[in-house]
Amino acid sequence: MADVVVIGAGIVGLACAWAASRDGARVTIVDREFEGDRASHGNAGGIAVTESTPIAVHGMFTKAAKWLIDPLGPLALDWKHVPKALPWFMAFRRASEPARFQAISHALALLNNRVYDDILPMFDDIGASAMLYRRGALTVYETDEAFAADQPEWSFKRELGARWHALNAQQVRECEPSLAHVFRHGVFLDDWSHIGDPRRIVTLLRERVRALGARFVTGFARGIETPGSVLLEDGARVKGRRIVIAAGAWSKALANSIGDNVLLESERGYNATLPKHGVALTREVIFAERKFVATPLDVGLRIGGAAEFAGIDAPPNYRRSDALLALGKRFIPGIDDTDAAKWMGHRPATPDSLPVIGASPRTPSVVYAFGHGHLGLTQSATTAALVADVLANRAPRVPLTPYSIARF
Repeated sequence: MADVVVIGAGIVGLACAWAASRDGARVTIVDREFEGDRASHGNAGGIAVTESTPIAVHGMFTKAAKWLIDPLGPLALDWKHVPKALPWFMAFRRASEPARFQAISHALALLNNRVYDDILPMFDDIGASAMLYRRGALTVYETDEAFAADQPEWSFKRELGARWHALNAQQVRECEPSLAHVFRHGVFLDDWSHIGDPRRIVTLLRERVRALGARFVTGFARGIETPGSVLLEDGARVKGRRIVIAAGAWSKALANSIGDNVLLESERGYNATLPKHGVALTREVIFAERKFVATPLDVGLRIGGAAEFAGIDAPPNYRRSDALLALGKRFIPGIDDTDAAKWMGHRPATPDSLPVIGASPRTPSVVYAFGHGHLGLTQSATTAALVADVLANRAPRVPLTPYSIARF
């Protein structure tokens, strides 16, 4: 019997397996396809340590209503999915209330402010340090109005520990000359970084976990039976003294199987990766008004964004990738989209933007590590460190109450 069974072989699950293995635990990892595509492969590659405020900012519902009018805008909603998702959206709106917004932000900052303490040793151990580019990031604004409207949030982020400084139009052009000359303001994010290839990071981490002695079991986890038993779709069972649920957007059903309720949705994201883009970007660029990003990865320029709520099973709508590519061509003139690869993935999103980390209040042998939304890569090693603390019965280095599944 394994000491720890980890369900999920994305970046968070593998990081948890890595941390537990280095603590001396015998680890088994369960996943339906270890080399299959997942959100950990198609993300924008950012180590987004400044993203310490929830997505549910004040006024988001008004903006969302406008975005929904545009069939290829930054937000899409399958109306057939609304009844199922309604409790999630109601909780999302509550997260924007001032007191709750403040509490969520401080909880996010607790994680994000220690990201490099945790992720740098993990990258070093798996041989990925050369793929980490600590060049900051640039948020750009087309209008004075949008820049002014975001100033309270930027000031709050500074209070939370984020380092940034404002740029004027000329400084934006000097920072990233390949951008179209339409941006009147910029915010340079000093501590943001990006990796060269998200898929390669997952591969290196998986290989390192295997080298540390972990056992890999291929199968789809249907639920947790008695404490210490994972039931697979084919009827097989995987035994372990402790179970870590790190199955991303598929974690809700596993939590429900032991009676824990969680509000979790797939916030489907899209991108297009251009291997022959032919432009020179130095760092990740966030286009504030258009809600998309462009990242110069080792594998090509990745243009990503969009949020689509349609559930896990709906087919991809790759016109969203096309729409993002059109925005990229507009704001990064001259990019070459030859052999562009389109992608869609499932971000595991909670309504309050906080991940679910910690032991189940019903079944303490089960530990949760999911719901990171846009910050799975960013918070992966920190989540793993906290999970390892729980598994080893150590005092967690960050208080876990804000991330408990009991909040739902």
